[in-house]
Amino acid sequence: MIIEQIIGNVKELEKAPHHVERVYLRSDDLVKKIQRVKTDHGKELGIRLKQGKELEDGDILYQDQKNSIIISVLADDVIVIKPTSILQMGEIAHQLGNRHLPAQFEGNEMIVQYDYLVERLLVELEVPYTREERKMSKAFKHIGHSHD
Repeated sequence: MIIEQIIGNVKELEKAPHHVERVYLRSDDLVKKIQRVKTDHGKELGIRLKQGKELEDGDILYQDQKNSIIISVLADDVIVIKPTSILQMGEIAHQLGNRHLPAQFEGNEMIVQYDYLVERLLVELEVPYTREERKMSKAFKHIGHSHD
């Protein structure tokens, strides 16, 4: 079976589907437009997305009266940064930006993929953080730019 578009997302459904098969993906696989995957029931699928939308946790790849195939994102090893002031947030954002490290924001938290050098920097700057296994709904991705 080849999947060419996303039907919707389980977060938008009023009630859960009857029978669910899951496709487990790493967060960095969410940006891939073409890939071969396997459900937790052993069914092989091809994903070839035509629209510009990236995959997200909970996306419905297939659905009929009884069955659904849904994307489920695996947890990432991340650093959750919790600055105590706007100055501290600016300093760490500047440092991480210089390293071209992609980040996501949830509430007052800045989340980056785990890197021991980033952890060392946070310790040096005395910025509060935790290391966690966290399910990210979207992929970490770089924003293009140049130094020209």
